[in-house]
Amino acid sequence: MVRKDSVALVRDSIASNRDYIDICLREDIPVICVNRETKNNKNISFRVMYENNQKFWLQNETWEYFVSNEDFSKVQDMASRAQAQWEPGMARPETEGVELGFGRDYQSIAGMTDAERIQHLKEDKSRLDSLIAQKPRQKQLITEALVETAQNAMLHNHAALVNAMNLPNNEAKKQTQDLVNSTNDLVKSSTQLISANIFNDDLMNTLVAKSNGTTIQHMTRVFLNGLAFLSYYNTLVSTSSLINKLRISIDKKHKAFYQSLLPDVHPDFINLEKIFLGGMRAITENNFQNWSTGFLIHDIGKAAAVEYHEGDEAYNREIVIEHVKVGYTSVMNKTNYPREAGLITGYHHEYYGDPSGYGYFRSYLDEYKKANPLAKQSSCVTFELAPMMDFEALAYFPAKILEIIDVFDSVTDPNRKYHKAMTPEEALVMMQEEFIIKHPKIDLILFEIFSKFVQEKPSS
Repeated sequence: MVRKDSVALVRDSIASNRDYIDICLREDIPVICVNRETKNNKNISFRVMYENNQKFWLQNETWEYFVSNEDFSKVQDMASRAQAQWEPGMARPETEGVELGFGRDYQSIAGMTDAERIQHLKEDKSRLDSLIAQKPRQKQLITEALVETAQNAMLHNHAALVNAMNLPNNEAKKQTQDLVNSTNDLVKSSTQLISANIFNDDLMNTLVAKSNGTTIQHMTRVFLNGLAFLSYYNTLVSTSSLINKLRISIDKKHKAFYQSLLPDVHPDFINLEKIFLGGMRAITENNFQNWSTGFLIHDIGKAAAVEYHEGDEAYNREIVIEHVKVGYTSVMNKTNYPREAGLITGYHHEYYGDPSGYGYFRSYLDEYKKANPLAKQSSCVTFELAPMMDFEALAYFPAKILEIIDVFDSVTDPNRKYHKAMTPEEALVMMQEEFIIKHPKIDLILFEIFSKFVQEKPSS
C-alpha cells in the first residue's frame, strides 16, 4: 500500500506543466501505478508510460498514477532553476540532448493530422520511385532514402496507433486504413530497391545514427537488414545447391537439434520437409511484401528504448513483454495490415518455447494442447499462415528470421548501455553458444544461412 502523504498524483502535479513532463522524460522519473481495486502497486518509468500513451494519467478506470514527493520536489526544483536561466529565444535547457526511444522528431510527427501523415508517406514513396527509375542506381542515394523513409513510416505508424488505441476496433481500422495503404505502398517501393549486398559497409549505420532515438535506430536497422536478408535468401535458394546440401547434411549436422524440438517424430523421419513444412523454397512475391511490412512495424508496440538482456539492473521483463503484446493487439485489432505482419509483430520473441521467450503463440498453443491432448506438432517452421493457425508447426518462418536479426542487432548495437557492443564475429559466436547449443531458441539452419549472409558482406 502506498502512503498518500508521500506521493503526488501525476494528473494534478505534473500533467498540466509541459516543463515538468519534459523533465520527467529526461530524468526517467518512476511512476507509482496503484490498482484501484487490489491496491497493489508497481513502478514503471514515466518515459515508458508516456511514449505508450501521452495522456496515460487520464486512463484511470483501474489505475491511479503517482510520483513520490521526493521526485516531485526534484522536478519542481529543476524546472525552477531552468526557468531562471532561460530567456526568450533560447532553447530550453531541460530539452537539450534528450534522446527518447523514438527521438525528438517523434513529437512533431505525433502532432500531425491524418491527412498530413498520408501526404508525408506519399511524398516518401515518390522519392523511392524516382530512384527505382534511375539508371544506373546510386547506392548512397538509395540507402539514404531507404533509411529516412523507413524511419518516417515507423514514426507515423506509432503515432497513429497511439491515437487509435482508445477507439473501438472498427472505427480504429477505418481511421488507420489510409495509413495502412500508404505504408504498404511505401514498403513495396522499398523492396524494389533492396539487394542482398546494398548494405555492405558502414553507410547504413552512419545514416541511421543521424536519428536521435535509440529505438528508431534499432527498428530501422532490423527492417532494412531484414529486407536485405530476405533478398539474399531468395538468391541463395534460387541460384545455388543450398537445398540439396542441406538434405545431405541433415543427419550429421542438424538432426539432434531438431529432434529435441520434435520429440514425437521418429529420428528416421527428421528431414528437410519435416523441419520446414513442405520443404525449403523461395519466398513468393506476396509473402515478401507482407513479411517486409511486418519487419517495418515489428516493434511498433515499443513504448521506449527497451534494452536487450543486459543484466538484472537493466532488464524489466514485464516492460519487454508488454511491447510485443501492445504491438500485436494494436496491429491485429486496430488496423487492416496483412495478418502475416501481425503475426510477425506478436511472434518474433517466441524462441521455440524456451522460458526466456515470450509472445502470444505459446499461450495459444498451450490452450490448443489442453483441448486436443493427442495433437502433436510435426514440423518446426512453416512458410504459410494456415499451418501456424492450425498448430501444425512450432514457428512462423519470417518470425524466426526476425528473431535472429533482432538479437544480432541488439548485441552489436553501438548504443548498448551496460556492455560494450559486440563485433559481428563475436555476436555470431555468442548466438551459436547461447541460442543454439545451450538453449534451442533460434533456428539452426536459418542461423547458418544468416551467418553466411553476415560473413559474405564486404567490409567498407
